[in-house]
Amino acid sequence: MDTTGVLDEALQRLHRSGPERLGWLSNHASMAVEALAAHGQARSVHHWLDLYAPRLEEFPSGVEPVTAADWQRALGDPRRAADWIGYFGREVAERPWREVLGEWWPRLLPGLYGGATHPVIRVGHAVRTLLAGEVTEPRLTELAHGLGYWAARHHPVTDLVPLPGADSAAAALDAVTPIAERDGGFPTRLARVRGLPAWATAATDPDAAHRHLTELVRAATHRYATHGHGDATMLVHAATAPNAVLRVLPALPRSLWAPSLRAAWTASAAVTAMYAPDAPAAYSPPGTPTPEEVVELAMEHGDEHVIKLTDTALDVGDERALAAALRSIELSEPLD
Repeated sequence: MDTTGVLDEALQRLHRSGPERLGWLSNHASMAVEALAAHGQARSVHHWLDLYAPRLEEFPSGVEPVTAADWQRALGDPRRAADWIGYFGREVAERPWREVLGEWWPRLLPGLYGGATHPVIRVGHAVRTLLAGEVTEPRLTELAHGLGYWAARHHPVTDLVPLPGADSAAAALDAVTPIAERDGGFPTRLARVRGLPAWATAATDPDAAHRHLTELVRAATHRYATHGHGDATMLVHAATAPNAVLRVLPALPRSLWAPSLRAAWTASAAVTAMYAPDAPAAYSPPGTPTPEEVVELAMEHGDEHVIKLTDTALDVGDERALAAALRSIELSEPLD
């Protein structure tokens, strides 16, 4: 983890920007710079931000403050993003951040699918930083931005029909049926997901939930290498969303681990249904680069989704995961 202060400087720079641009596209900057700093690329953080800066928009105006008495009225209202970020900023300034997270995680978890899962991914990066290093004001503020964005984009998914599943996460992902009409944006496609394979439904023990979630992240990351061509950008989230949940588990009460697994599975499987290609494509990576070399390649490429999938691939840590990261570099347009 970065200990040079570069990450804090970058976060302070970014907190002047809003969580979205063009009204619906997520601001990925804080997630990407956290991943770079976590993998020894702190020296490149500000250069990368300079390239990404034209995509940033000013922090939005507030509507009215969110309060403990009326928060349910504001939940899921994207116009209230600034209000929600302000609310969580006050919360983490006045209370231990784990306490705030533990209170709000079960409230927000049913709406994990809002913002194309980017809010929970942002929270996962913020929590990793807080768990791994010094708790600083910029890092607490980043958690507030992530939670606030999640609350503003909160979008539940209900009435999904459980379909025949499989014993392993990999087989369950293979059993996902693609939606019939694969056009339109994330909310449009998500509304077309009617049923998903059942998997790990009996997992109630926290340790079992952790093992299953780890398995899911590995399977989804591996699968990108052969299925990422379905949508090079969006299929990244089939792996990074559950990995964000996995990163948060150590900061949560153990009673929340099993519900977190179920939400993460639904997100990963839904993204698979929405963007999977008609058929896999065999992929053999060019050579066997080291993890450090893969990080360098991702940094040189610059695309934020490439950086984030590489970050997750390094968490998985095996050759197939690194191959998936290399595949994302091949499939994605570089940042320029």
